[in-house]
Amino acid sequence: MEYFKTPRGSLFKLTQEEYEAIMDLVKEEEPAGPKGLLELYSKEDFLNEVFISEQQYGEIAILLNRKKNIILQGAPGVGKTFAAKRLAYSLMGSVDDSRIEMVQFHQNYSYEDFVMGFRPVEGGGFELRNGIFHQFCIKAANDPNRDYYFIIDEINRGNLSKIFGELLMLIENDKRGSKFAVPLTYKPDSRFYVPQNIFIIGMMNTADRSLAMIDYALRRRFCFIEIEPAFNTQSFRKHLVDSGIHVDLIEKIISRLNYLNSQISSDSNLGRGFRIGHSYFCNPSTDENWYQSVIEYEINPLIAEYWFDNEEKAQEYMDYLLG
Repeated sequence: MEYFKTPRGSLFKLTQEEYEAIMDLVKEEEPAGPKGLLELYSKEDFLNEVFISEQQYGEIAILLNRKKNIILQGAPGVGKTFAAKRLAYSLMGSVDDSRIEMVQFHQNYSYEDFVMGFRPVEGGGFELRNGIFHQFCIKAANDPNRDYYFIIDEINRGNLSKIFGELLMLIENDKRGSKFAVPLTYKPDSRFYVPQNIFIIGMMNTADRSLAMIDYALRRRFCFIEIEPAFNTQSFRKHLVDSGIHVDLIEKIISRLNYLNSQISSDSNLGRGFRIGHSYFCNPSTDENWYQSVIEYEINPLIAEYWFDNEEKAQEYMDYLLG
């Protein structure tokens, strides 16, 4: 038991656990609520920016609300990261980055980074610090009437069992809330839970060989949603037209990338998960060398990697795209 002074000088008693809980709320978290006016963002705004259908948007929103955890998976360049943040905006109804946190997993990402662990301090020694997800949970718990979105890029690149630890159970929809609180590895004398108002959106590249690292325990806790290349959509075509790209080049992009993707899909060593996404062409330029530059320096290296054991076939596709 320790004594602490109020601003007026009076003393009050706190246990160490009570003190740490207060410091979690006061020191580590920003005050809840937006600062100033926020830009509104609707479902229509999302559909204007992200090349998916209104039907798929509705399905994603329903799945996220029911499961609370989804993974957007797809081929390289289908705009998964771009879509994830705008999905959160559209469901919140505003561009409120204070209610969004985003991390990228990698091979060295750990439980200590994500949940809690000891970290070195200036002058020597170590102190126990909350990880980014732990802090985000406290922030959401202090603002229970609004939704919060935690976005994980490259979710399959980390050692997921090691990163999530006991949170693997707590992120389940029916295990949310204080009644399911459990002790944490580094703080067995206190209890932790994941609030109901946190939604997790992961992104996963289906061309990444480390997909095998996704274990069934984690798969059961997420809904997996496929994001397709958008070359066949009217919204992608309209985007290029509005950007000033000539109709002949638009037809060239669509027909040739559709053909390449059909070849990739039918290749027994590759498949649909290795198709080329539309985001390579989402920042177009009226410069006459723009298309050639994208193909030569972004698409062709990918083709060379896909058919590294068949240089003749790779060169055939490269020549076809450049035409």
